[in-house]
Amino acid sequence: MPKRSLSVLKRIRQAEKRRKRNRQLKNYIKSLTKRFLEGDLKTKEELLPLLYSALDKAAKRRVYHPNNVARKKAKLAKLLKQAKEGVSQ
Repeated sequence: MPKRSLSVLKRIRQAEKRRKRNRQLKNYIKSLTKRFLEGDLKTKEELLPLLYSALDKAAKRRVYHPNNVARKKAKLAKLLKQAKEGVSQ
């Protein structure tokens, strides 16, 4: 194994810690999105604020690009609106 300075070893530890944290948040968002897509109207209305909150935190922490988060939020809102229109008709 090549010699590594202490600062390099520290950066490796930091990167690993951040990677785990980011993956955890991404997995949480993915599981909420899946529950949102498979759920009924009541479930969608309950999950939308949770999803918005998680997505905003991910954008703030730069896990996702802010434009990507805006696109995801718009798509979720559109799906909820379609679900509401489908029930009312």
